Amino acid sequence: MSSERTPKDVARQSSVFIGVLSSVAVLIVLRLSNSLNLWTISIIVGVVLEELSYFVIYNAIEKYIDHRIKILYKTISKVKGGGDLTINMDEDVVELANQDVMEWADGQIEEINLLRETDSFRKDFIGNLAHELKTPLFNIQGFILSLLEGGVDDPEINRKFLSKAEKNIDRMTSLLEDLDSISKIESGAMNIELETVDITELSSEIAENLDRQAKDANVQLKIQEEEEKFNVLCDPNKIGQVLSNLLVNSINYGVENGKTVVRFYDMGDNILIEVADDGIGIKDEDLLRIYERFYRVDKSRSRHAGGSGLGLSIVKHIVEAHGGNLHVRSTLGTGTTFSFTLQKAPIGKT
Repeated sequence: MSSERTPKDVARQSSVFIGVLSSVAVLIVLRLSNSLNLWTISIIVGVVLEELSYFVIYNAIEKYIDHRIKILYKTISKVKGGGDLTINMDEDVVELANQDVMEWADGQIEEINLLRETDSFRKDFIGNLAHELKTPLFNIQGFILSLLEGGVDDPEINRKFLSKAEKNIDRMTSLLEDLDSISKIESGAMNIELETVDITELSSEIAENLDRQAKDANVQLKIQEEEEKFNVLCDPNKIGQVLSNLLVNSINYGVENGKTVVRFYDMGDNILIEVADDGIGIKDEDLLRIYERFYRVDKSRSRHAGGSGLGLSIVKHIVEAHGGNLHVRSTLGTGTTFSFTLQKAPIGKT
């Protein structure tokens, strides 16, 4: 039987077969009893049995399918009462149910894959977070134990170990602040308060704040001087965080006597901001993953510098919240350039 036939078709074809078979059987009986002159009886019997058979078979199929299909839909439906549906016997209900089940199965597979990815991300996130917190905690514990074992009586050792403990506490605080920031960003709780900002002036302020860190790493920070003001519409605190993270990255991954330059380009309605360095660069395979949380292109180097591994993820979210896109170009051993756009502030707006 064709799988495209409706239940009514199946009932009718089965009843026709029974009717024909009954007519033939009556004709044989009449032939054996030499009563072929009553052949019309075979037709009447066949028609009657066909209709009776159709009624019985159709109702049996309808009850069977209605019961089975409703149970099936109760199983795959996520909505309470989803099984209270009407079965249309003029349609190929089995094929329709098969399509619905296949769609449900595809949805289940997607959901399972998403749950697996989420679970894998959760495990990686917890593992990375535990590792990031473990290092400074163990360092602090070691410094405190050294002080308790007699180092506290030596003023030179005392101050040295307390200073190192403070740096590790600062590292943990920075990590927790970054976690709080990215949590607020991804939950939509981050507020963007737009105002007119001179992006060159803001960049200079951020660079000045990082001047000591840059000198310690022997990296020069330079802000491209412009004759005109580049006023953009942005949240100065958030974009300041973007510039700070990009500049700190350039310092952490810079080379001896290296240089980082912040440039600005007028693009009509937008201003393009570039942070370019001549540092170690990024491998092609790492470029696709640099925005992942806790991902580092040089784990030992960035941990030594105290990075949380969340900076670029935060930068990406903030730039996108301003309606822009973060772009990166890099060549291994030559350097890296990060760029993003901000909307120009309307003339006269303060």
